[in-house]
Amino acid sequence: MTTVLNRNIVVLKLPLNVPALIKIGEAIVAAMTNNASFPAPVPPLATVTAALAKLDAAETATKTRAQGTVEARNAARVEVVQALHGLKGNVQLAADASPEQAATIIASAAMGLKQTASRNKTNFAAKPGTTTGSVQLVAKAAARRASYEWQWSADGGKNWTTSPSTLQARTTLAGIPSATVGQFRYRAVTKTGEGDWSQVVTLLVK
Repeated sequence: MTTVLNRNIVVLKLPLNVPALIKIGEAIVAAMTNNASFPAPVPPLATVTAALAKLDAAETATKTRAQGTVEARNAARVEVVQALHGLKGNVQLAADASPEQAATIIASAAMGLKQTASRNKTNFAAKPGTTTGSVQLVAKAAARRASYEWQWSADGGKNWTTSPSTLQARTTLAGIPSATVGQFRYRAVTKTGEGDWSQVVTLLVK
């Protein structure tokens, strides 16, 4: 039996709100499409897309308040959640197969990560900002004199947008489209030079 040390666990933080759930599902499908880490995901992405479309239609139907529409919407939501958890299983298998690239693989699928079997506390966190489209990022200070570079991505880490650097290990990003499933990372710059980019964290932007 192979033991995976410092295993990176895939996390799906699925909201109860149906429109937000659909946004996350669409982001995951987009991130996994043509992704070399997932050549043949199960369930197929086309199946997940169809389930999301079904849920979207069912959610719209509830606004008519017709009898049975809420039950149909709830059943469609269960179908979507099950499909997304199926994709999560694919991502976990890919991450376990390549432990050194696990964090990158998970982020590329627009999913979250929980690292276990490590004595280190989380050094980087993202949480919703006080205004729509904003995100607060907090990192562990690297040195007494350091600056910090920040980036975010809306496509599973394929492309990164650079935000202004700071002299403190925290910043607030603004102007991110609402309902975006964003990935965030940072790196510290000290007198020895630029550090490595941090582990990516994922957050649904309000």
